[in-house]
Amino acid sequence: MWGESELALGPQGLAWIRFNRVAGKIELVIRPILTFEHPVLHQKARKVARVDTSIQRLLDDLAETMLDAPGAGLAANQIGVPLRVCVVKGDENQIWGLVNPAIVKTSGTQVGYEGCLSKPGWVGEVERHEAVVVKALNRHGKEVRIKSTGFTARAFQHELDHLDGILFTDRLTSLDTLHRVEDLIGEERYEAEAVAAASG
Repeated sequence: MWGESELALGPQGLAWIRFNRVAGKIELVIRPILTFEHPVLHQKARKVARVDTSIQRLLDDLAETMLDAPGAGLAANQIGVPLRVCVVKGDENQIWGLVNPAIVKTSGTQVGYEGCLSKPGWVGEVERHEAVVVKALNRHGKEVRIKSTGFTARAFQHELDHLDGILFTDRLTSLDTLHRVEDLIGEERYEAEAVAAASG
């Protein structure tokens, strides 16, 4: 049995787990984030039949992994689980755990740099809706509707794209806007670093 402060690679090599010997339970799960080359990121994720404890654990794992990265969102297929589940961190640091999310209303447009935890160190210019309403099930299986604007609306659209096998590089306004953050200079680099640090 592992001690309280030790980390071990979990079954199938998918998760770093910390066990608390006294409490006898998992305290924290940080999963490896897949990169763009992995085929699961190019496939549409499957709908979840019902929200149970395994989905609640998945939502917890996604939130822990997103916060550790750090990022503004994370989709289940980014950690190798091809289910329609994601988490998004809002402008006021609230975290939404969503099951079977769908965008039901949009308005306006915004264009700006976007990055991704699955393509670290890269950003590109992407056009998104300025405001969205997302419908989903929460961790208790209850339907919720979330209205968002600006950066949070961008994060929701980015994560829902992941669930459809679409990457931010598929939505670039131009391939010429895809840059390594380290190659940018001045104000452009400052903006790109901020976006890359908050990517999903």
